[in-house]
Amino acid sequence: MSKGLNKYHYFLLNKPYGYLCQFSGESTDFLLGSLYDFPKDVYSVGRLDKDSEGLLILTNDNDLKTKLLDPSSNKSKIYWVQLEGEISDESIKELESGTISISHKGNKYGVKPAKCKKISSPEIEERDPPIRIRQSIPTSWIELTITEGKNRQVRKMTAAVGHPTLRLIRISIDEYKLANLAVGEVKSIEPFNK
Repeated sequence: MSKGLNKYHYFLLNKPYGYLCQFSGESTDFLLGSLYDFPKDVYSVGRLDKDSEGLLILTNDNDLKTKLLDPSSNKSKIYWVQLEGEISDESIKELESGTISISHKGNKYGVKPAKCKKISSPEIEERDPPIRIRQSIPTSWIELTITEGKNRQVRKMTAAVGHPTLRLIRISIDEYKLANLAVGEVKSIEPFNK
């Protein structure tokens, strides 16, 4: 696609909770097109499920999509994850180990090794609606880095170590960062390495 009338577009979006990563759906769905007047030919690079928040890249550049999503490229995706319960060092090691199996498309799938560390509660906007909190059970936060993106992978990984995910926010994909984008905010950008 040449520059000019049919140029490439690149956007970063801080996807709010409850939104689908698509432009069409049921009348009751929250869709990306209600957040910004995107060009007709852009689409999201990868997805975040309805219950997840954070960085979404939208573009009409297929080469960038392939570069970021091809499993062989091993591009890092970093998430802040609020968990039910106080996570132990052993559970963090298990999340990093590459020994966790999750269900994917009806089959067992062994995830690749990841990076994980416990973090203090990040300074972020409150979620609307708020997460459910059980007074008798503490919560903890981790930063989890993976290089794949199977459906609901992070949620399945944390559940496998006994800590259901309460809140999930993607903060980066490769060099693209959420930084200080407000929830629901869209920013037009120039791509890296083009």
